[in-house]
Amino acid sequence: MSERERTCPLTRQQIVDRYFLENRARLLDLAAFFDRLERAADGPGPDDFRVAALRAGIRLLLDGQPERAKRIQLLLSDPTHEPRRELRGKGAVGAYNPATAEGD
Repeated sequence: MSERERTCPLTRQQIVDRYFLENRARLLDLAAFFDRLERAADGPGPDDFRVAALRAGIRLLLDGQPERAKRIQLLLSDPTHEPRRELRGKGAVGAYNPATAEGD
């Protein structure tokens, strides 16, 4: 990475000291979410499109390539360019569903 790409003014140690605990909690939240899915009353089944999107995002998170946040945001975002004529439901669902062309 060139010096120009080093845009964060903090050192690696400062970043870890400042942000580790909150990200540790987020990681535990994700682990608990997936544990609850495995123990769901209705048993195992195919992933909801949002769960599939989370799994895909985790793969991007771990791939070691740059711009993880941007790539994950794009993965979860509606890729269409035209506004919808009507919306189903009340709000965003958090991930794009190509099967129904619904997203946030």
